[in-house]
Amino acid sequence: MSTTRDALVAALGTDRVRDAGPDDEVAGARPRWVASVDSTASTAQAMTVAAEHGLRVVARGSGSALDRGGPPTGLDLLLDLSAATGVVEHAAGDLVVRVAAGTPLAEVQRVVGAAGQQLALDAPAPTSTIGGIIATGAAGPGAHLYGGVRDLLIGITAVRADGTPTTSGGKVVKNVAGYDLGKLYTGSFGTLGVITEAVFRLHPLAAEHRWIRARTTDPGGATALLRRSQAVPTAIELDRPDPHGPTEVCAHLEGGSGATDARARALAAELGPDAEVLDRAPDWWGAPLTGTALRLGAAPARLGALLDDLAALAPEAAVRGSAGRGVLHAGLPGTTDLAARVGALRDRCDYVVVERGPHADVDPWGPIAPGALALMRRTKDQFDPEHRLAPGRFVGGI
Repeated sequence: MSTTRDALVAALGTDRVRDAGPDDEVAGARPRWVASVDSTASTAQAMTVAAEHGLRVVARGSGSALDRGGPPTGLDLLLDLSAATGVVEHAAGDLVVRVAAGTPLAEVQRVVGAAGQQLALDAPAPTSTIGGIIATGAAGPGAHLYGGVRDLLIGITAVRADGTPTTSGGKVVKNVAGYDLGKLYTGSFGTLGVITEAVFRLHPLAAEHRWIRARTTDPGGATALLRRSQAVPTAIELDRPDPHGPTEVCAHLEGGSGATDARARALAAELGPDAEVLDRAPDWWGAPLTGTALRLGAAPARLGALLDDLAALAPEAAVRGSAGRGVLHAGLPGTTDLAARVGALRDRCDYVVVERGPHADVDPWGPIAPGALALMRRTKDQFDPEHRLAPGRFVGGI
């Protein structure tokens, strides 16, 4: 038994440390060991040992998002937070919830839903955990109205690379104080610290939901109408499974009983005679696409042009996404000429991220402004001077 493994066992216990196997790989990189932690304290113990022995560490919750981001340039220890679960505190009167990072979002919704409340985030996968959603900055349909993780996160606890626990923010919306580390950790892919707890503001659950669906050959025009509407949609999504076929545009409305249905029917009338009002979301709503997955961003006003570019440069791609925010997802059935296609799309979009695909063929993140990249690298140097946390997973090889 190695000295390093002995140290991990001494800190965490024999049943919390094991040798890694094929199922523990991160984008093709296999760690030497897997350590299971269930709290901020045990995470700090594991990270202290990792610092003393120079271990490169990647954190894992359910593992549903480990195929996103770049492959780690080195990996010794996989830190498994799947046991760090539970709603630690639900202050229903303050519309605030405090959650352990390994808790599935579905469990949070079950607990706060019993009080008629919701955490207005969408799970990218059924098993998505709170820590993974924060680390990847995942946003779904509801971000159109409610905002993303950065808008809902009011407090965070994380363990730094040297094993030091840090806490930022507060437990009530009106009492958030100190440097907002939550915004830094959001979307950082575990390169700045290991998230162990988070505090979110909640919203009331709506009494009624309606979806207004229209098939159109002018998705840009339909989306613009929905964005201008006084009906205030919670989300505006689109789906185009075939680039040569029509696009389905769908808006979600929520609110009080009775009034929401009236708003939905008025909005459907604005969209035209082919629009229909649904009692539940279409089957494709918020669902991931198969194949090589791209995320593309452009101003909502350029939505039509972006769809045209996709049809020209990736004619076999299915497209789906948040039309109201100008964020689309494309699914390619193959990887032929992937680097060339992604490069051409990057010339036409604000950004193109390869969320799932062959890591050796193309930089998943693409170019970034030198000034912004320099700032990110300085931040990484401050939080993780030895570059041991998820090395190479983020933009610019951070």
